[in-house]
Amino acid sequence: MRNRHKITASVIIIMALVMLLIVFLEKEEEQPAAGFDSHRVVAHAMGGINGHPYTNAYEAFVANYEQGTRVFETDLLLTKDDRLVARHEWSGEMSKDLGQQDVLPARKQGTVLKYTEFMNSPILDLYSPLDVEKIVELLQHYPDAYIITDTKETDPQLVAEQFTLLTEAAVRQDPAILERIIPQIYNQDMLVELQKVHPFTSVIYTLYESKDSDEQVIEFVKKTGVDITMPVGRATKGFVQRLKAAGARVYVHTVNDEDEIRKLSTLGVDGFYTDFVPEQELDNIRGLR
Repeated sequence: MRNRHKITASVIIIMALVMLLIVFLEKEEEQPAAGFDSHRVVAHAMGGINGHPYTNAYEAFVANYEQGTRVFETDLLLTKDDRLVARHEWSGEMSKDLGQQDVLPARKQGTVLKYTEFMNSPILDLYSPLDVEKIVELLQHYPDAYIITDTKETDPQLVAEQFTLLTEAAVRQDPAILERIIPQIYNQDMLVELQKVHPFTSVIYTLYESKDSDEQVIEFVKKTGVDITMPVGRATKGFVQRLKAAGARVYVHTVNDEDEIRKLSTLGVDGFYTDFVPEQELDNIRGLR
């Protein structure tokens, strides 16, 4: 009888330990994401300001930061004299959209500007252009902010030039800033060129120009650990779920409609590139998972 009591007591102790282990593991799984992964909004081109997208302006960053957004995508292009600046494209249409037709001579509309020409051209008469140095200064001043790059180029030489300029600017300010810079790549080969410059902690593979099949993208995620962003039209439930199972965070771009954000969320999408929906407004979207 005494041995039976001992066995029963031992079984109870073992069961209790198992239950404690299960509870501990569940709590581990329930830990909220931290840092970059804890944010769901990416402010497209530094976010819209007063109804204007694509400005990549200092004031757009500040306005969207003050509304709770912490992750900012910025366009980065080389000037005619090889300086890295925040500009979506050098087209005449973009000069028109940025209200620069009066501040730039007609012959400069739609051309690649020199650095001083770019920096001395106010955006919409109100807003301040950014170069890579000023972007790094923003990251220094706002230590919980992150930058996602949109550098457009895939030529290995230009990739190396752009990311060398970006890396050097960050190192001059504070090497730790590099932990809060997330490059976007446009094809699988670009990751190799990027890593030659710096081993960035996080990388996002954007699919808007990619010719990779879903299977190829999934295998690349498994092999490299990159995250994924894609146009809304490519975001099917099956593809999103398989990417997440492979270990990727999945983003879509560019979404400004709350109903569309809600719909994409039900597919399992983790985050949204947007012009006009700040991070703090997501909590007000009913039905958002």
